[in-house]
Amino acid sequence: MTNFIEGEDRFQATLFPDQLDDYISEDSLVRVIDVFVEQMELGDLGFKTVPETKGRPAYHPAVMLKIYIYGYLNRIQSSRRLEREAGRNVELMWLTCRLSPDFKTIADFRKDNGSAIARVCREFVLICRKLNLFTKALVAIDGSKFKAVNARDRNVTKGKITRRLEQIDQSIARYLGQIESNDRSSDDDVDYKTGQLENKISKLQQEVGRLNALQKELLKKDDQQISETDPDARSMATSGRGSGMVGYNVQSAVDTKHHLIVAHEVTNVGHDRSALHDMAKAAKEIIDSETLEVVADRGYYNGSEILKCEKSGIIPHVPKTQTSNSLSKGLFDKRDFKYIEKDDEYLCPAAERLIWRMRTVEKGKELNKYWSSNCQNCHLKPKCTTGKSRRVTRWQHEATLEAMEARLAQNPGMMKIRKSTVEHPFGTIKSWMGATHFQMRRLKNVSTEMSLHVLAYNLKRAMKIIGIIPLIEAMRT
Repeated sequence: MTNFIEGEDRFQATLFPDQLDDYISEDSLVRVIDVFVEQMELGDLGFKTVPETKGRPAYHPAVMLKIYIYGYLNRIQSSRRLEREAGRNVELMWLTCRLSPDFKTIADFRKDNGSAIARVCREFVLICRKLNLFTKALVAIDGSKFKAVNARDRNVTKGKITRRLEQIDQSIARYLGQIESNDRSSDDDVDYKTGQLENKISKLQQEVGRLNALQKELLKKDDQQISETDPDARSMATSGRGSGMVGYNVQSAVDTKHHLIVAHEVTNVGHDRSALHDMAKAAKEIIDSETLEVVADRGYYNGSEILKCEKSGIIPHVPKTQTSNSLSKGLFDKRDFKYIEKDDEYLCPAAERLIWRMRTVEKGKELNKYWSSNCQNCHLKPKCTTGKSRRVTRWQHEATLEAMEARLAQNPGMMKIRKSTVEHPFGTIKSWMGATHFQMRRLKNVSTEMSLHVLAYNLKRAMKIIGIIPLIEAMRT
């Protein structure tokens, strides 16, 4: 192999450096992990730092935590792969001082220390706050669906059972028809074919019994849903038309300047309508700001949640959801009716006044109803309503929603900021996870996995923003 770069002889004696530290550069990310873990009081965070007096000595939680942080920073989430890396990876050898826990010990640490690991994730966010990385009191909130360890076929709903039973009935009817046809045939292998069909029918009848048993269990569930592999996972609709997945809905609040994840939560609720206030409040507490602006998509539009935000010193920016089908029918929309606050009346497109008529309570909300007595004689009635009169409903706190709409009209770029901010972390983390996303089952364990992913993401962002050596120096002070 002339004229090519040649390697050394495998059997040539080599003088390796005397110290393992010589293999690790000064700006290696493992030095960040080491300093970050060592500067924390792990006992205060919930880790067991007092060893047992009897039995085999355990590994210190600092060692196990370093292994996991290194693994998630390098897209290694499997405990078996981490076991192999601890025995062959020079960086991990340096980080753990050449300790090599077995995969069961590694897996049990993640399973048994979920709450403490979540606090470690929060601890780094607080370090980012001390480094003044949250200079703008503005965060973007969004949710994204992540796959659970549960195939779609192993998730059962009432609709799925109904459709499956219909398919089975059709299959059984088809097989019975084929058996009748075989009975009229004189082929030599007719008995063999009939036996095969009868075996298929028997298996389908067993499936009917299993589905009927699941149907009874569904009646005991609040959401009428059962996941057989991961009981906490739920079937959720995704952005693709007619598509969905069995998984979890991960909520996150992301800083709009540096795209750091300020707060996150894993839920098995398939929608975002009830998540705005809790996520915004968590972000506000961590950023430690008197006021906070949050921007979210229309999936978070909920009057009660928006009102809670206003009362908590949080200024929301959420586009209104258009639930009325008046425009599609060629009728006037509610926005065509102007509210006159001093008179507590509405002005319609025909310049008629809709006066207050009654007050009702629906789904816990106090609503006021307005209508005019002149609708019957109005020349615009065909464009307004198909009923006797056009009625307009106003929520008790409608002014809060109107003020938010006015803010969005004055800041049309808010939704662009949201999209360019919160989509980035989700896309990055899903790329790290690979096709399978979560590897553990149950909401508690999945939340632990997500905390490790968020911690790894924030660490990489901070190293990119500040630099590795300045970050190490900042954490030591």
